[in-house]
Amino acid sequence: MRKHHPENERVKRKYFIFLKEAKRQSDASVDAAAKAISRFEKYTGWKEFKAFHFQQAVGFKRFLAKHQNASTGKGLSKATMNSTLRSLKAFFQWLARESGYKSRINYSEAEYFNLSEKDARVATAKRRGRVPTMEQVRKVIKSMPKETVIDQRNRALIAFAMLTGARDSAIASFKLKHVDTESECVYQDAREVKTKASKTFMTYFFPVDDEFKQVVLGWIGFLKTELMFGNDDPLFPKTAIVRGERNVFEPSGVLREHWSNATPIRKIFKDAFLTANLEYFNPHSFRKTLVQLGQTVCRTPEEFKAWSQNLGHEGVLTTFYSYGEVQESRQSEIFKSLGSTQKNESSAQVEEIAAAVLRQMNKAGTCA
Repeated sequence: MRKHHPENERVKRKYFIFLKEAKRQSDASVDAAAKAISRFEKYTGWKEFKAFHFQQAVGFKRFLAKHQNASTGKGLSKATMNSTLRSLKAFFQWLARESGYKSRINYSEAEYFNLSEKDARVATAKRRGRVPTMEQVRKVIKSMPKETVIDQRNRALIAFAMLTGARDSAIASFKLKHVDTESECVYQDAREVKTKASKTFMTYFFPVDDEFKQVVLGWIGFLKTELMFGNDDPLFPKTAIVRGERNVFEPSGVLREHWSNATPIRKIFKDAFLTANLEYFNPHSFRKTLVQLGQTVCRTPEEFKAWSQNLGHEGVLTTFYSYGEVQESRQSEIFKSLGSTQKNESSAQVEEIAAAVLRQMNKAGTCA
């Protein structure tokens, strides 16, 4: 049975180049588009794209709604369906403008890849994410062993993630020279550090538990004085694997090499939370913890703007929209204070921040 169409493969390759070079999308985004298109081709039996008809889109939506994951036995989430259909809509709209396809594909028929309004609302609804508390992170740090070099590295890595809010991909690529221990800051240089959207920015240590800072500074000192690491060596070096006495491979110290990706970092997080008898929180969740801390300690719009900038956000609205949900306990406190007849300093600060956010939203054109 045919599992590809030569003409489809040629035009897909052209589209993926367009996404990467013209639309400047990441490899992950291009891969997601490729997966969506491949799923559609499999559904149609690898028919040529020139034979596209809106009924294929309608049927494919029904197919996705009934599709079950082979490993879990569960259906696809509305969010997965929505992202798949959006990728296909964008592809066929692009295809309808290409030479050789203009007369075969009606641009408007790509609209049939839309989910119903109800399902689209479910797919795009903002849901409350799980966020670790500072107390939980402190417990994790205290529960982690610190006998070996690998133990010390792992403790420092967890502490560094909370101290800086850096993403796991960036953590995997930092060099010692990127950390200024005197100024207590980290230079996230996109030329060498894998930052999101290749942004370059400075991150100062967040005002969290002083123990986190001591663990990180102690690790950096150990690398420089004991292991004689230089400025271009990794901040969190890769684990060295050797053949042990029982003729099996086992960890033995660290190498002067970076991890190739963030997978080992996520495993370190999982093991650390397991050791502390806590549910697992991924590295990215620490950024949400820092945003919630910022909502508590920042007293003026300028302070929250600096806090947001420290996370690498170009606009403070990104921090509010993507990370800034208010926990229920804090929500209760805010409403109790709003019901007070005495307008205290705290409520005035809340009003000041709200007014500043409204001004920025008006400036950005997000308000009518």
